[in-house]
Amino acid sequence: MGKISCPSKVKLIIGIITNSLSLLPKVEKLLQKKFGPIDFHSPIIDFIYTNYYEKEMGENLKRKFVSFEKLIFPVEIIAIKHYTNKLEKKFSHQSKRNVNLDPGYLNEGKLILASTKDNLQRIYLGKGIYAEVTLYFKNGEFQPFMWTYPDYCSPEYRNIFKQIRNIFRKQIGKA
Repeated sequence: MGKISCPSKVKLIIGIITNSLSLLPKVEKLLQKKFGPIDFHSPIIDFIYTNYYEKEMGENLKRKFVSFEKLIFPVEIIAIKHYTNKLEKKFSHQSKRNVNLDPGYLNEGKLILASTKDNLQRIYLGKGIYAEVTLYFKNGEFQPFMWTYPDYCSPEYRNIFKQIRNIFRKQIGKA
């Protein structure tokens, strides 16, 4: 019989999609107030892999990723997803989002994303939140699954997560 134990802490990441770059400092300030200092900012990336958000958020969307210095326990992603949903509403106008926040976390072996939507590859965590293993780390690189979103499959995104993983490894004394 396996021994039940607490999981190790993980690295919080949040992907931000917006139609207004002027919102980024405001959003990041609120995220830092809640989760502590940001220790990684990705470059701003054109969000070109899908038009899923265009009807609600408009065209020429931009994305960036941030990670946070303070490590979290995996179960905290439930409350974090609820908070990011509240922030999305705060920045909405006429029931349309101006910012989309995708929280998740990574450790040495995988990238997990939180969602309010169920799907075949998602596991229910509680309080309306699901989790998905989106990428796994093998042979020195993050690798996609058949269900991984096209943007997360891109070398650009996977390199960003590799950089964040390196920061995480230093934090836990493995780099």
